Amino acid sequence: MSTYIFSSESVGEGHPDKVADTISDAILDACLTIDPKSRVACETFVKSNIVVVGGEITIPKIGQKPIGSVINIEKVIRDAVRGIGYVNSDDVFHADSIFINNYLTTQSPDIAQGVDAKGADGKKHKEQGAGDQGIMFGYACDETPELMPAPIMFAHRLGRELTRIRKAGKLAKWLRPDAKSQVAVEYTNGKPTRIVNVVISTQHAADVSHAEIEKFCIEQVIKKVLPKNLLTKDTEYLINPTGKFVVGGPQGDSGLTGRKIIVDTYGGMGRHGGGAFSGKDPSKVDRSAAYMGRWVAKNVVAAGLASKCEVQFAYAIGHPQPLSVHVDTFGTGDDSKVLSAVLKVFSFKPADIVSQLKLLRPIYSKTTNYGHFGKDDADLTWEKTDKAAALKKAYK
Repeated sequence: MSTYIFSSESVGEGHPDKVADTISDAILDACLTIDPKSRVACETFVKSNIVVVGGEITIPKIGQKPIGSVINIEKVIRDAVRGIGYVNSDDVFHADSIFINNYLTTQSPDIAQGVDAKGADGKKHKEQGAGDQGIMFGYACDETPELMPAPIMFAHRLGRELTRIRKAGKLAKWLRPDAKSQVAVEYTNGKPTRIVNVVISTQHAADVSHAEIEKFCIEQVIKKVLPKNLLTKDTEYLINPTGKFVVGGPQGDSGLTGRKIIVDTYGGMGRHGGGAFSGKDPSKVDRSAAYMGRWVAKNVVAAGLASKCEVQFAYAIGHPQPLSVHVDTFGTGDDSKVLSAVLKVFSFKPADIVSQLKLLRPIYSKTTNYGHFGKDDADLTWEKTDKAAALKKAYK
């Protein structure tokens, strides 16, 4: 038998990096609400009681008007922070008192002409091109109902439950927004067989004991959301291992957009491309092609063509076709036949990706926390398995 242990982590909405992601995606959604053709590349930095946003935004519908004439960026930011839960009287990073520095400008015309369908005189193709060069991956496997790797899904479940309890405001009123979770799963012959250890670090109010936090996290969170058949008498629980976590969020550490890319994808089980997701409109293939890759891989597994599948694409800025498409089923399927079926069923042109997945909608705040993949939400079209039948037919 082949046995190994694999771990994945997740982070809560109040983690500094996720605060930055949340703000960037909130600004993106605000722009897409005004104009679905908005071009957005928004980066956020948070520390102490300061938020800095920068990047490039173009909203065609408003022409040369300043962005601030149609979107109150400050309100979007404060509402995002408020939604996370930084509203406690002892929060240094507080929705109502943070200082905001806005350095958003319009998109460079040199980038725009490479992406736009008409483009400039020197552009070789008149179709919409990729918003940047790069490589993107998609992944799926049959370990969980979501067709995601078990370790990352288990870690996300813990984070979601902590957030649900905190925002309900009835149990554990001492919970605060910053949190991290981690789960180690033992595999035997490629299948999850037991949970080896679980780590939860959660920010808390100063007047709660470590013993209470530990008991609550084990009994009310871990044992409620993780599979009982995988928790054993030998499973180790590490709850706030440092013993104290009162100072958290941007007060305790700085945060940047796009610094939790493995949390956002497959927990390290599947590979990640060269770019982050949050704050980018779907003309940026860093985001849209990664969603496309997940859609393709998930449908391959759902069709029964493989029990594990990874897809890779490569793009050049301004070019309307991928430079390469690669499929790896890790020995669980016929790679060449699966690739042939995939190429028959799906189109990987950037414009087609946007159209097929209906990406010109303000849906991205739904993706920010607890993974961009594996969620049961009709708006997240890349989670559908609506192409499984077509793939089966093309495969035969």
